[in-house]
Amino acid sequence: MNDPLKEGLRQLGLTWLLDNCDQEIAGAARKNLPHRELLARLVHGECEARQARAVQRRLRAARMPMTRTIDSFDWNWPENVNRDQVLHLFTLGFLREKANVVLIGNVGLGKTHIAAALAARACEHGHAVLCAQAVDIVNDLAEARDKPGFARAVQRYAKPALLVVDELGYLPVDRVGAELLFQVLGARYERGSTVITTNRPYKEWATTFANDATLASAVLDRVLHHCETIVITGRSYRMKDRIERQ
Repeated sequence: MNDPLKEGLRQLGLTWLLDNCDQEIAGAARKNLPHRELLARLVHGECEARQARAVQRRLRAARMPMTRTIDSFDWNWPENVNRDQVLHLFTLGFLREKANVVLIGNVGLGKTHIAAALAARACEHGHAVLCAQAVDIVNDLAEARDKPGFARAVQRYAKPALLVVDELGYLPVDRVGAELLFQVLGARYERGSTVITTNRPYKEWATTFANDATLASAVLDRVLHHCETIVITGRSYRMKDRIERQ
């Protein structure tokens, strides 16, 4: 015969309670806990489990290129990085202000690591996040450009509270690609936060945007209006072992 309690929990979708109610009830009996305290423990356990599942859903939806935390960042490797400035980003104040973050530096200095760690922190705090390489955004939107679903494709990048645009400037884009990136960044202006990793200083962004100084200026105007810029200098971390052996 089915247990009415467990059947009810199953129908309500209270999976943590379903899996743990016997253990919690037995423990409460041994400790002679009041009914109210037992109920509070059960509700707390279910809430924590739901929150953990929600975080995992947001992490999957974010499509992060890697799973990173700021605790695993090697601060000793870059020749120059403002540690206090980076750590302050993890309070997520820039998200609340709908401000942007631009991480500038050569390859292998941890820009993507920091961006991925920020994305994970945002997911943990209940924010919708999406991560993509700049070239993938361009290719995705270029494919949808002449189709009925183009507006939805743009909204996919415009809507999240945090968009991570990785490797802006590593590969050249043509005029169409530059305009598509501008459309995304323009749609996000003062509506959401964007974290950008790039190997190009701002004075070289015209090269990134199809050698169009006017378009690059329009992009910079929107990105930098509310923005934290972090410059990282040094040698590639991926060369670390080879350099140390030499």
